[in-house]
Amino acid sequence: MKNKFRIGNGYDVHQLAEGRKLYIGGIEIPSEKGLVGHSDADVLLHAICDALLGALALGDIGRHFPNTDPAYKNIDSKLLLEKVYELISREGYEINNIDAVVVLESPKLAGYIPEMRKTIARILECEGEQVSIKATTSERIGFTGREEGAAAFSTVLLIQKEN
Repeated sequence: MKNKFRIGNGYDVHQLAEGRKLYIGGIEIPSEKGLVGHSDADVLLHAICDALLGALALGDIGRHFPNTDPAYKNIDSKLLLEKVYELISREGYEINNIDAVVVLESPKLAGYIPEMRKTIARILECEGEQVSIKATTSERIGFTGREEGAAAFSTVLLIQKEN
């Protein structure tokens, strides 16, 4: 028997380095450093993917899109989110809401959040008000505070689609 509601949480982290573009929330953000990864390293979209997959006990992003597979080299993480949402939809669920936070010392993300919300809502076929994104620093503490990387956390609530 399917549960009407399913909740999942996700976490992702990537190192920052010069010479890479910075993608967070499906958009490019001007910055001297970008996130390093097999894909475009969009830490927020990866955390949301893991939360969606976790809600339905479908494993994690690495299981579905392994960093050893050349097919995913430099892939746009929006495509990964689309593929994850297809899995969720096939299982008979849709987004109730998403709450996410990005931890990054610099650059400041507040001005980019509306576009991130719009981009994510479009991919997940929901309304912008169903997607909450917050940004914070770690007050110069730890790897994010030293500007060595970024982290993102996401919680999602899925609801079973009505027939």
